[in-house]
Amino acid sequence: MTRVAILDYGMGNLRSVEKALERVGAEAVITDDHELARSADGLVLPGVGAFAAAMERIGQRGLDGLIRERVEAGVRVLGICLGFQLLFESSSELGGAAGLGLVDGPVTGLEAEGMKVPHIGWEPVAWESESELIEGIADGTPFYFVHSFAPRPKRAADLLGTAVHGERFGCAIARPPVYGVQFHPEKSSSDGLRLLANFSTICSAVPGTSRLNGGGAPLRPPASASQ
Repeated sequence: MTRVAILDYGMGNLRSVEKALERVGAEAVITDDHELARSADGLVLPGVGAFAAAMERIGQRGLDGLIRERVEAGVRVLGICLGFQLLFESSSELGGAAGLGLVDGPVTGLEAEGMKVPHIGWEPVAWESESELIEGIADGTPFYFVHSFAPRPKRAADLLGTAVHGERFGCAIARPPVYGVQFHPEKSSSDGLRLLANFSTICSAVPGTSRLNGGGAPLRPPASASQ
């Protein structure tokens, strides 16, 4: 059974992620214990709230160094919602803050003039490249979003999925061993569970191995996250 550590830094809907992973057959553990996290096959970085506050709490528990250490070891990491944003270099929210810097690019506010922000609800996701993370999930599948900010990946090869709310924004990345989604797979019905099952399968492979390199082969001309 694949063991996945859900990193607890005091922010996020940890129990719903735990239950979703258990439903797809993974052994999920919520923890901020470094040794327990090191024993896991993969890490999930969830989160709901403000970027700067999240990074402060992550730093207080030493999880920033732990995440970077495990990534260097080839262990797979999945960021969800705010956790996805934290993978990037920085955010402009509330005056700005530095992120984990595992993916190149900033996080900025959604450009959705005339539309409600935060963006809450289901939106179809267009897959921009191939990845084991989305195996068996059709292009245009809707997922559930709750957010006001979106990352702007600098590398087209990192961009896995996009969605539209006012603008087209990057909502999924694949830069093995780092993955991330802006939407909530744990709240996205059977397709969200399929994505988490795929992540569990990826984690069960030997670190550093994958059938796809980088973000995979483009399915269409790369979309800019700032379009």
